[in-house]
Amino acid sequence: MEPSEASGQRDTQALLSTTQEMELRRRDYHVERPLLNQKQLEELGRWSSVTGTHQWRTWLQCSHARARALLLQYLPVLAWLPRYPVRDWLLGDLLSGLSVAIMQLPQGTFAVMSVMVGSVTESLAPDEDFLQDLNSTVNETARDAARVQLASALSVLVGLFQVGLGLVHFGFVVTYLSEPLVHGYTTAASVQVFISQLKYVFGLQLSSRSGPLSIIYTLLEVCWKLPQSVVGTMVTALVAGVVLVVVKLLNDKLQQHLPLPIPGELLTLIGATGISYGVGLKHRFGVDVVGDIPAGLIPPVAPNSQLFAKLVGNAFAIAVVGFAIAISLGKIFALRHGYRVDSNQELVALGLSNLIGGVFQCFPVSCSMSRSLVQESTGGNTQVAGAVSSLFILIIIVKLGELFQDLPKAVLAAAIIVNLKGMLMQFTDICSLWKANRMDLLIWLVTFVATILLNLDLGLAAAVAFSLLLVVFRTQLPHYSILGQVPDTDIYRDVAEYSEAREVPGVKVFRSSATVYFANAELYSDTLKQKCGIDVDRLISRKKKLLKKKELKLKRLLKEEKLQRQAAASKGTSVSINANTSIRDIESNNMEGSKAKVSAGKELEDTAASGQEDAKAPDGSTLKALGLPQPDFHSLVLDLGALSFVDTVCLKSLKNIFRDFREIEVEVYMAACHTPVVTQLEAGHFFDASITKQHLFASVHDAVVFALQHPRSGPVSPVSVTQL
Repeated sequence: MEPSEASGQRDTQALLSTTQEMELRRRDYHVERPLLNQKQLEELGRWSSVTGTHQWRTWLQCSHARARALLLQYLPVLAWLPRYPVRDWLLGDLLSGLSVAIMQLPQGTFAVMSVMVGSVTESLAPDEDFLQDLNSTVNETARDAARVQLASALSVLVGLFQVGLGLVHFGFVVTYLSEPLVHGYTTAASVQVFISQLKYVFGLQLSSRSGPLSIIYTLLEVCWKLPQSVVGTMVTALVAGVVLVVVKLLNDKLQQHLPLPIPGELLTLIGATGISYGVGLKHRFGVDVVGDIPAGLIPPVAPNSQLFAKLVGNAFAIAVVGFAIAISLGKIFALRHGYRVDSNQELVALGLSNLIGGVFQCFPVSCSMSRSLVQESTGGNTQVAGAVSSLFILIIIVKLGELFQDLPKAVLAAAIIVNLKGMLMQFTDICSLWKANRMDLLIWLVTFVATILLNLDLGLAAAVAFSLLLVVFRTQLPHYSILGQVPDTDIYRDVAEYSEAREVPGVKVFRSSATVYFANAELYSDTLKQKCGIDVDRLISRKKKLLKKKELKLKRLLKEEKLQRQAAASKGTSVSINANTSIRDIESNNMEGSKAKVSAGKELEDTAASGQEDAKAPDGSTLKALGLPQPDFHSLVLDLGALSFVDTVCLKSLKNIFRDFREIEVEVYMAACHTPVVTQLEAGHFFDASITKQHLFASVHDAVVFALQHPRSGPVSPVSVTQL
């Protein structure tokens, strides 16, 4: 085939393709089906309630597959360890574990937990209980032994709580920790960690503080004591920080050429220890070092169960706070690396750590942000890094502790501060959230400020409380709208937002963007009446006043008739036939009105779909007859597609809407209810003789078309068709 022929064929195919696309665009989308209310929909779809499964039957099932699944659920190491890529990850985990282990030597794992445990032991074993008789000095040996016993018993109790909460799946509370909340919380925690390391950078001696505003007081004290800074300590921290930053930059530049990142933290810590020992940084320049590290392990001891009664309240609080801190950090790294955190498994793991640690006289622990960041940045990939870290710490405690006695604390502080960069970069969330979602920005800011001012434990509680209150507030102030039909479609949109959407003459369609429940049910009803453009309550009040006035007038006329009869009987004469006829006409009208009302109620039972019993009301009680303004619409459609549940207040509110609008001769229909909501409506006895499932339609368009076909009462047509 010649090039010209091939080119012509391609042009022909392109032309045919374009023609087909234009033809498809010209085609209209037609749907033809019968109108469906809820009753007809259930009959057509053969609806039946879903039978609830008994969860306990699943729990009691026993099989090989279920046993294996339970084993892997509670011991996930059996699932990932056999598939561990040794060649790719082992060296990174090994170097990361060694770096974290050396950093772990001089401090406790997490300041908040340490402060909470310290406050418990100090309150239950105060210095006053250990005063010696002779010179009123404190017996520190006895006091410390008592406090260690309290701390170990507390650790065991915290572990029991956490394991128990994990087994009953208490981890669901993690769902209330939104991403903006976690980011704001961890950013504030990183600021606290940064401030807590300043005393090691400048070589200052600061007073110990805890509780609200403690970090503010610490920062102020650091600023106040800056003139007392140790120059040697500052230089050591600065050099270590520069080395770590340079190594990280090299790792970024040479990432494709290096088999694994350069272990900057590990090399810096080892090198700083050697330089400190060789130069004598402590003695010559006053640089504070790690110092004496106790050697040996304490044999396991059963906790004193008699202390549990005193510790139970504090143990539960520490268990929850420790879990919240751990899961917040876990979610940060999970979001960063694209995996999920099993909150219940985290609870069990943390609880077992505290439970077993308490037997060896450890105090309760949680996760440490600084060490977690170091582990991540130094190449840690799995729990193998944690195992290496634990094993190395065990070796150091048993034998090698003296090798790291000259490690400068300023170097540790520099490593922590350098690795806080990633967390501190979360301040950029403020700009992105300002553009994306300002409610989430508000959560971020409140969480950050509360955590800074109230400390990590109270700050987290305040942040969660504020987040939940904001959810309630947002559901109390949803977006309400009057819907109009987009031309030539069955789609209904807010007329204030869509200029081409037009209200259907005679029909109002109202929608809320949130579910209706006790907190916003009254607002829903008030906004509905406001959006409809008529003062429903005032109109009903005027109607009742006029009817009452008419009733009083009728009673007065009846009373006059009775008096005239009595007078006529006493005189032996009869009343004027014209007056008697007039009164009897009024009585007849009144009796006809009463019969008409009864007839109207029966009419709705027979033809509930039309629901226009007010139209059958006696002529004397209609708005027109009373001289009152009539609404410019005869039907109201409530789009309930946003409802996720209904409570008793919502049910009463919907019933009141039906009652009030029928009082002003407007029939009410509902549309687009989800099946669980319909089930709840049935369970709440919402449907009765006056409100049936024939008032509930499958879609808004079904309800609108039906309302247009039945502006007044009439038999329901089973062959009504909606055509778009």
